[in-house]
Amino acid sequence: MTTLNDDGGAPSRFAHRFERPARPLTGPRDVLRDTTTETATNGLIGIVFSATGPVAVILAVGAQGGLSPAQLASWIFGVFLLNGLLTVLASWLYRQPLAFFWTIPGAVVVGGSLDHLPWPQVVGAFVATALLILVLGLTGLVRTVMAALPMPVVMAMVAGVFLRFGLDLVHSLGLDPGIAVPMVAVFLLLSAFPALGRRIPPILGALVVGAVAVAVSGRFTPDTESTTWFASPLLQAPQFSWQAILELVVPLAVTVLVVQNGQGVAVLRQAGHEPPTNVSTVLCGLWSLPAALFGAVSTCLTGPTNALLVASGERGRQYTAAIVCGLLAMLVGLFAPAFVRLMLATPESFIAVLGGLAMLRALQTAFVTAFRSRCTLGALVAFLVTVSGVSPLNLSAAFWGLVAGVAISLLLERADYAAERS
Repeated sequence: MTTLNDDGGAPSRFAHRFERPARPLTGPRDVLRDTTTETATNGLIGIVFSATGPVAVILAVGAQGGLSPAQLASWIFGVFLLNGLLTVLASWLYRQPLAFFWTIPGAVVVGGSLDHLPWPQVVGAFVATALLILVLGLTGLVRTVMAALPMPVVMAMVAGVFLRFGLDLVHSLGLDPGIAVPMVAVFLLLSAFPALGRRIPPILGALVVGAVAVAVSGRFTPDTESTTWFASPLLQAPQFSWQAILELVVPLAVTVLVVQNGQGVAVLRQAGHEPPTNVSTVLCGLWSLPAALFGAVSTCLTGPTNALLVASGERGRQYTAAIVCGLLAMLVGLFAPAFVRLMLATPESFIAVLGGLAMLRALQTAFVTAFRSRCTLGALVAFLVTVSGVSPLNLSAAFWGLVAGVAISLLLERADYAAERS
């Protein structure tokens, strides 16, 4: 039976395209009642994870790209305060955990462009990416566009981008064993014993042990001239150039829509939730616009953090873990300058190891997905081109890796390509 609109007409496709929030809306008392020690702990663990390894990725990328501490603090402000607010609102409205943060592989892709693109042009690419994601979400074309990109090829490109973090981790073990070895040892110990790892997340254990090692070595050198604690974000006027748009927009959009949002939706569905996929796409586009003006990479529905939020507790109350995580994320954003200053006062090996450990599972997943079954030749070509660092027309190797991988699959793996699209 067809449901009619108030005016007697059939409901539009537009109205049915977007998932509606839970009704009735949850009141403040209900949120407090549903918040348990378990959900609050999961929310705390979620923000601890997000504010350690993934932040180390941003700092490593930004430092190598020549960004100033003020620009890095503004980036951290955008990805935490704005996305923390979105996490709180979305989780409350839909009464399920919906943690929105930033695309980690997208940040890595940006790092490869900072050596030849001016920062305002990179910000312009952020804005263009936000608009593309928003249009794809509003028109419902996101599935059609993403279906043209075989997942193995996409993940091979991601593996090529992530590889540097794994290599930096290994190099740090040889160059700075006094800091790297204790961090890796504790991470492996906590990972090997799941019961212990649930109490102390491995990445948190590595962070604490690494901080102790840095302090004991006397290599903690904070900037004593800077006394800024509270955020004073920098508004960056975007500049639009075809080079930056062609080089960054498609890879960034792919990392948001395919890699990150795909992981987030899969994690939540596996936990018994039904995340609003179309609305999430629109929200990622909308939120990425103001974030871009603060120099922050695109918003996404995160996979790893949502996995931590649904690790335990009653399913109907897990949304409060996301609300706790979002509120704490806003605090991190408010104190972004102090946070960045403390992190940058540590040796490079500390951030390299922390970022490498945080990306280890993601790198493993990328390789497994890329070379598990179909389109493996296209995936191999995408990986090799991405790792090569070639940049014809000054477009990043990640972009060319994606182009080359899809082309090879279309030409030489037609059956696999068709199967991936279906």
